[in-house]
This record gives sequence, structure tokens and C-alpha cells, in this order.
Amino acid sequence: MGMLDNITAGNPRILIKPALYTTMANVAGMLPFALMVEAARLIFEPFAYPGEPLNTTRLWLVCGALALAMIVSYAFERPAYRSQFRGAYSAAATGRSRLAEHLRRLPLGLLNKRDPGDLAGMMMGDITLLEHGISHLVPQMIGGLVLPIMAMIGLAFVDWRMSLALFAALPVVIALVLFTSGVQRKLGRSHIRAKLNAANRMQEYLSGLRVIKAYNLTGERFVRLERSFHELMRHSIRIEGWLGPIVLIAIACVRAGLTLMILAGVHLLLGGSLGLTEFVVFLIVGTRVFDPLSAALVGYAEFRYQEQAGERIIRLLQEPVMSGEEQPPEDGAVELNDVTFAYEKQTVLDGVSLRLPVGSFTALVGPSGSGKSTLLRLIARFYDPGQGAVLLGGEDIRQMEPEALLRKVSMVFQDVYLFQDTIAANIRFGRGDATQEQIEEAAKQACCHEFIMSLPDGYETLVGEGGNTLSGGEKQRISIARAILKDAPIVLLDEATASLDPENEAEIQRAIDRLVQGRTVIAVAHRLKTVRNADLIAVLEDGRIVEQGTHDELLTHAGLYARLWTLQQQTSGWRISS
Repeated sequence: MGMLDNITAGNPRILIKPALYTTMANVAGMLPFALMVEAARLIFEPFAYPGEPLNTTRLWLVCGALALAMIVSYAFERPAYRSQFRGAYSAAATGRSRLAEHLRRLPLGLLNKRDPGDLAGMMMGDITLLEHGISHLVPQMIGGLVLPIMAMIGLAFVDWRMSLALFAALPVVIALVLFTSGVQRKLGRSHIRAKLNAANRMQEYLSGLRVIKAYNLTGERFVRLERSFHELMRHSIRIEGWLGPIVLIAIACVRAGLTLMILAGVHLLLGGSLGLTEFVVFLIVGTRVFDPLSAALVGYAEFRYQEQAGERIIRLLQEPVMSGEEQPPEDGAVELNDVTFAYEKQTVLDGVSLRLPVGSFTALVGPSGSGKSTLLRLIARFYDPGQGAVLLGGEDIRQMEPEALLRKVSMVFQDVYLFQDTIAANIRFGRGDATQEQIEEAAKQACCHEFIMSLPDGYETLVGEGGNTLSGGEKQRISIARAILKDAPIVLLDEATASLDPENEAEIQRAIDRLVQGRTVIAVAHRLKTVRNADLIAVLEDGRIVEQGTHDELLTHAGLYARLWTLQQQTSGWRISS
């Protein structure tokens, strides 16, 4: 049952209809052979009993029944075929949606530990394997096993000795399959790892193509990618080289039963304890009964491989999602209470405590790697702190329903990602039920309406993946329009103007000024002049808050903030000279 759970990603019920219809189709497929047996009996009866006339009437009835059996067989094959493929494609679509939804609800820390190629390979490649298993393997395997069992029972009523001889090799086959099961699993696991590594390296190659071109790391010189492809080739050859002979030996053992049956039949026929008609019956059935069983053996090796893909999906689906059921308060101060957080074993925040009143503007500044962006992600609950608590309105956000909490937060990051869709659709992510008028009003407030209207299709203009058809400033303003449309009471800004030219920076600063009005704002900034008017500036260093106060207060302390401010003032006039 565990293997069926794996091959269906935890939903074995979807196999019921395909397996049932396929079994019925296989049983219906036995009707022609049963009628052929009857026809052979009628034809050979005059030879076995001299003087008995050929029963032509009954023979014609059998021929008519054969024609009818073909219609019956088709009547069962059609729903079997439809249920197999409809069930498989439906399960694949549902499985991908279910996996995507589960990924969305997992902590970002868990996802960041995995390569993007791993998750993409699981979403597309692994579920495609399950789709193939549901449509092509499992129903046929079940039918291929049911048919020989039925044939063995039915033939035992004709002659139990011949039936025993026909299926004498089955215990050997079962023992061989069970004995080599561990080898099959080990080979499959190694091959999947090699395939995932190749997918990860390919993802890395495509993502870093600009760097590869800049440093002349062309295809044949990009060793990691080339090595992963050759590793996949070796594992592919290895799995075929090992599993092929195992399957062939198993099939040979199965078909050896036909040889044993003929030898036993000849011996019994010559001894007079078996009639010619019975012998012909076993010859007719014996030549056909092993075809579905051989197909099941070939499918079993592939089934074990695909079952491991399902096992990977189930392990990911079993990862606990972020907990919490309470609704967040309508309005409330954000507070960090002795928060400690680490990536793996590297501590990023150490005992941070900070109170951010409702409607206040708080800036987080400090050297790179001091934990500023991590602090924002903890407030948005992308992660949960290792120690301490993040509070909203005095309540621990870990007790709050994550989706409800995120509705209270708008985020604008330095690296803006736009989906491969229209500009209007990208802004509408802020609020799914927004009208076109509301989208345009948000765009006007974000200072991006004019440049959008100058595009060929206006708001219906398609942007490339990640927004690569737009400039950095244009993408940033669209992300601000998205945040304005969301209208959340808490706004998180992470270096929103860090990498922009002065003209874009001025536009975006005006857009941000509109965004933050009347809201609780927490902003990370390296350019200190953009946050000099903040109600509170918290200075972080090595994961700790070393100073906090207003701009003027911090300058009088002559601490880290004062040094950073003086340094930026000195370097603001620097120019590159020839």
C-alpha cells in the first residue's frame, strides 16, 4: 500500500476506477480465448471419439460469439482507456496545484535550503513520472496479475497438473523480484539524484548566463554543467545495464512455464491420462496468458523508479506549514521582543528588541550583513524567530493565521519581480478584486501612469519574465503601485531606492511618500539621507541594535551612525577621473 501511496502522491483512491476498468477489460479479453478453446474442442472431438459427427451448428454459434466478444471487449476497453488517462492527467494537474499551494505556505527558510531546479524538477518532472505511472503502469500491472491468476484457477478445473506445470516458475520470479528490489531502489535513487543535479546545474547556467558571457565561460568550459551531464549519462547507462538483465531473466523464467507445460502435456498425453482436446486448450491459453504478465514485469521495474519520485513529493507535502489560526488585530504596534534568528548555524540576529508604534516611520540602518533585511522578513513572517517573539498589537504573530497576517503587510523590495503577464495584472496582485479605475489611480500615486500609457498597449502591455522588458525604476514604481493598491496598514521597504539613478530615485521617493502616509513603516536603507526624517532610526551591527534615536540625536552620540553619515557625506561628491 505504501508504494501505491507514493505512485499517487498520497492519493491511491484515484487508481480505483482505472484498475477496475482495466481488470474488467482484461477479463473481457479472455472471452475470445475461452471461445477459441470451445472451438478447438468441437473440432478435435471427432478425432478423439471416432464416429462422432462435427457439431457445425455449435461451431457457428461459437464463431458468432467470437464476433460478439470483440464488441464486448471494445465496450470495456473504451472506459478503461478513458479512466486511465483522464484520471492520470487530472491527478497531475491537481497534484501540481496542491504542491504549489503547499510550497506557498511553507517557511521561506525551508525553501531556501533547496535548489530551485530541485523544486521545478519535482513540480514538472516527478509529477510527469507519476502521471505516466497512473496512466500506463499501475492499471496494466494490476490487470496483468489478475489475468494469470484467473487463468490458473480456471485451468486447474481442466487439469490441475498441467496448470501447476504452466505456472511452476512463478515462485522463482517472485523471489527474484523481491531479492533485487533493494538493488532497483538504490539504482533509481542514484539516477534521480544525478538527474536533479543536472537540472540544478542547468538552472544555474541559465540564471548566470550574463556572467558566463562576461567572463567567456562558454558552454564547453563551464565544467560543472558538463560534469553533471556526464554523471547523468553514467547513471542512466548503469540503471539500464542492471535492470535490463533482471527483467529479462524474470520474463524468461515466466515463459519457462510454457516449456514445462508442453513437456508435462506430452508425457501425460503419451501416458493416456490427458486428452488431446485438453492439451490443445493449454497450448492456446498458455501462448497468450504470459503476455500481460511479462508486460507487468517490465512495468514493475519502471514502477519502482517512478514510485521514488512520488516518495519525494510526499516527503515535501509532509513538511509542516506555518501554523497559526488567530486573526491579527485591526491595528497595532509592531514589537520585537529579544528576537534571535540564525540561518543554519550562522546567527544573524541576536537578542533584538524594538518597539514600532502605530503610524510611526522606523528606519533600520547599518553595515551589510547586520540583519536588517532579515528583521523585515521576520515581521512579515517569512521566517519564525529561533528565540524571542515578534508581536503585533501585543500578540505573538506565530499564533496568527499566516495568510491573514500577510494581508496586513505591504512590501517593496530592492529586487522587484514581475510576473510574465500584463502590467495591469501585475499591479492587481495587490488586490485581486480591484477595478481598472483603482489600478490606474494606484499607478498615478506611484508615478508610473504616464510611462505605462506611453507603452504600445498601455496597461495591457505584456512584461517579460521577472519584468526584464522594463527598467529598474519602472519595475520599482509598479511594485509600489501594487503596494498602494493593497492598502495594508504596515509597509516594509527594503532598499527600495538603493540602485536607482537620481531621476528615478526622486520619482520613487515621491511614490513612497504617498505609500507610507498614515501607515506603520519599517524601512531598510543604506542611503541615510532618505531616512533622516524617520521617527526612529535603529542602527544594527553584527545582529544587534547598537544605537537608536532620531537623526539629530544619533549624530550627537558620535557613534556608528555618525560615522556612516560622515562617510556618505564625504563620498557623495566623488567622481571617476581619467
